[in-house]
Amino acid sequence: MSQIPASQPQPSEITPEACYLERRRLMSAAAGLGLSALLPGWAAAAASTALATHPSRYSTTEDKNRFEQITQYNNFYEFGTDKEDPAQNAGSLKVRPWTVRVEGECEAPRTFDIDALMKLAPLEERIYRLRCVEGWSMVIPWVGFELNALLKQVRPTSRARFVEFTSLADPRQMPGVRSRVLDWPYTEGLRIDEAMHPLTILAVGLYGKVLPNQNGAPIRLVVPWKYGFKSAKSIVRIRLTDTQPATAWNKAAPQEYGFYSNVNPEVDHPRWSQANERRIGELLRRKTLMFNGYGNEVARLYQGMDLRKFY
Repeated sequence: MSQIPASQPQPSEITPEACYLERRRLMSAAAGLGLSALLPGWAAAAASTALATHPSRYSTTEDKNRFEQITQYNNFYEFGTDKEDPAQNAGSLKVRPWTVRVEGECEAPRTFDIDALMKLAPLEERIYRLRCVEGWSMVIPWVGFELNALLKQVRPTSRARFVEFTSLADPRQMPGVRSRVLDWPYTEGLRIDEAMHPLTILAVGLYGKVLPNQNGAPIRLVVPWKYGFKSAKSIVRIRLTDTQPATAWNKAAPQEYGFYSNVNPEVDHPRWSQANERRIGELLRRKTLMFNGYGNEVARLYQGMDLRKFY
């Protein structure tokens, strides 16, 4: 099979024109006839539920991707492996009631209701770059709060060295969980200092409205200097631990996906270069930035580490 030049978008990166046009048709019709009659439940909720937010000093000044791009091109294998599958299938996800259990190496383990979590700290709009391991990127206006605000509530012990995140895995709501593409439930992990870093957030919305189902509703992790798969979606459990947790993609393909998963243009994926990327909505590719452009904030976390070994 001949390879597509690096300067051109890969077929998997391109949203079919028919899907895009149909989405635009629905949105236009909904504006005149009412969202609830024409769109899935997540879209009606996202269009009607605004979140009070504050601007953040951590936001990039780059142009944001459009709402349609952010919500129609997703990796969320619980709803299917194609980029369009989550938007088509995630309407089955019920996001109320919802709780998140925080436990492990902490003095005050608790179960948090999602609505209480959303009031735990002031919600900020964080405009972050998202770099996917497949070579595409977006700029997304997340709404959320710093993960450290939640972790401080449970008071981590001195033994807490890592934080594990577990996503919902319900085959009744999530058709992708019936497949064997991953070892369910989806798990991710951070080192405790990464988790406590002010750039690491729990997102509950985007574009000033509640988080659509296909983007990880009702609450997801966002770590802007790491590849996008590092951001666990639809989180139901957070566990502090003294040992490095096993993560979903590292278990599935350890030769391709390391625990740290920092954006590093100098370390190629075994099957493609990571030196450049294509911003969704743009034709030409751009140079990939070390730590996705957040090196000034996070490079100190990895001083003295061999980032080719700890990829």
